[in-house]
Amino acid sequence: MQIILRLFNVVPWHSSVIIINHYHQDIMAKITLVLGGARSGKSVFAENIAKKFHNVVYIATAEAKDDEMRERVRVHRARRPHDWKTIEAPFQVDRVVADLNGKADIIFIDCITLYVTNMLLYEQITLDSLLQGSEPPQSNVEDTPPSGSSKNANESTDADNEVKQHLLLEHRQSHILTRIEKLCQACRTSSADVILVSNEVGLGIVPDNALTRSFMDVAGLSNQLLADEADEVYFTVAGIAQKIK
Repeated sequence: MQIILRLFNVVPWHSSVIIINHYHQDIMAKITLVLGGARSGKSVFAENIAKKFHNVVYIATAEAKDDEMRERVRVHRARRPHDWKTIEAPFQVDRVVADLNGKADIIFIDCITLYVTNMLLYEQITLDSLLQGSEPPQSNVEDTPPSGSSKNANESTDADNEVKQHLLLEHRQSHILTRIEKLCQACRTSSADVILVSNEVGLGIVPDNALTRSFMDVAGLSNQLLADEADEVYFTVAGIAQKIK
């Protein structure tokens, strides 16, 4: 209509450009990120947003490997509307989102933290196999170290393993962040609005072991990437959600 009015010199060109840009923004997918600690009410808040829409697809990243996690999954399922479609996707969530293009009004991802955990544990298996999977070569008599030097050899092996572990931790972090970047791209190009739920894990103390520190680092960096891409970000505490973006 604005372009037709412009033909009759009713609306100036610059107004038409503003209106067209505004329309373009309206038809783009909206990305909402809901953050919070464990039992903060973040999932309930996010679900209440999604309940306002039809044709909701729920992407569950959890793997129920023990009774406690199975009970959590049961509670989440019972709380969701029966007409929501559920897809279990512990890995490659970006591909699932891309495959849903044109097939959903709302894509609900719960949660990013478990998605990161799954990738971190998968890479940890690779780490263990690399560090423990090969036996050291047999030494000839001429190559046998002199008496008293076995401790130094063991220390050298431990140091080598620490270096390998550090490098592999960096590799895992890089791999996970690459997948999160692909998820951001898939969400932005999706025809459906996307709601993501994630834990804020950076409010506690610094852990005393490398793997947990790596998890906190990559979880925090993942949240930053998603928050930067999101149109709206909420932080949930004690069941109360505060809009922070």
